[in-house]
Order: sequence, then C-alpha cells, then structure tokens
Amino acid sequence: MSANLTILAIIPARGGSKGISGKNIRPLCGRPLIAWTIEAARQSNSLSQIIVSTDDSEIAHIAQAWGAEVPFLRPAELARDDTPGFATVLHTIEWIETTFQYQPDLIILLQPTSPLRTAQDIQAAIRLHYEKGADSVVSICPVHQHPFWMKQLDEEGRMRDFIAQIQPVSNRQDLSSVYALNGAIYLARRDVLKQRKTWYTERTYGYVMPAERSLDIDTLWDWRLVEILLTETIRDSPK
Repeated sequence: MSANLTILAIIPARGGSKGISGKNIRPLCGRPLIAWTIEAARQSNSLSQIIVSTDDSEIAHIAQAWGAEVPFLRPAELARDDTPGFATVLHTIEWIETTFQYQPDLIILLQPTSPLRTAQDIQAAIRLHYEKGADSVVSICPVHQHPFWMKQLDEEGRMRDFIAQIQPVSNRQDLSSVYALNGAIYLARRDVLKQRKTWYTERTYGYVMPAERSLDIDTLWDWRLVEILLTETIRDSPK
C-alpha cells in the first residue's frame, strides 16, 4: 500500500434511533457501541484522519474521548430518519475541503452498527483497493439463504418462486455463490464519490467477510447476538 495516499475515515452516528434508544453510545461489552468502530479504525494504522459525523453533542463527547475527531456537528436536516446515508458522506467531504483545504485520496465509511469488523478487515479492504486499482471496495458476506430457495406469496397466498428458474435446482452445491452487503466497510476514491455520487461503479470490488463478523445491529435481537460473539471474543483473546 502506498504511504503517499491519504485516507479519511467517516463514522456516521446521529443521535436519533427508533429501533434501539441511544444505540450509538449504548454500552456493549464494556464500551459504547461507537467505540468498537473507532478502536478498529485507530488500530488499523492505515487512516490519515478519523471523523465522526454526528448531530448529537453527547455522541461527539464520547467519540472524542475514544480518539476520534468531531470538528463539526451535523446539520439537523442531515440527521433525519429519511436522510440518505450518502448525503452525510458528501457533507463531510465538502466540509473538510472548505474548512481545511484538505482533499484526501480515499474515503472509508465505517458504520458503528458493525462492531465486529476488525482492524485487519479495514487493512485488507484498503489492500484490495490498491491491488485492483479499484474505484471502490464494499464489504460483503456469503448469504445464509440462497435467493433460489426463497418464495413469495401472490394475492391469494399461494407460493411462487422469488427468482424464476429455467431448470429446478435441488442441490445447494449446484448453486452459484451469492453475497449480501454487510454494511461494515465502504471505501472509494474521493473524486469518484464526488463525480458519481455512489459507492458503485463498474470497478467496484467486493471484500468478503465471514458471517461471524458481518452482523449489523438494527434490532435488540441483533444486539444480543453481537453481545454473545463479542463476549466470546474477549474471553478467548490472549490476556
């Protein structure tokens, strides 16, 4: 990896959360949820700057205590339930360009709801970006249920194939590999993001993560699963 390229990490963390109240700073295995992502970013030793974009002063205080920068509070119009996530990224890029006259080469978005993502995952995604000369790299994981096995119901409640099959498939081994976005890592060139306003181009590569590090916390059930996995990881880690 080139030491000459600068990488800005953006961690989005708005204050409102309908699913789990105060989710981003709720304690998870001894530290606030957002701290797991900040720590992974810092331990990767690959990032030039780590900025938390938030509209909430308490989140800002906690993020700073864990080593992230919070140079601004996000405008209220960018912290609504229906605010597109990409708008937060563009706002941060434009803010640092205007305020600091700073133009990082790469942008990496790290959502705090993916606390099982590791520093090694961040390093590997960046390495893949360099090796492929990619526009962007997005983290994915193998799907547990292949879409060929999925069904939908018509208006009468009768089952229909979700994906029309020309030839029925009876064995899992005969199916092609399918992956899902896991929300843990989005990495792209800054110029591509500004020009295309998307993470996805014809030169987007997938960084594959295992299912056990791909949980994205959206519900209390997700929270409990992550808590179990993190507890086991902490217990089994070298003392």
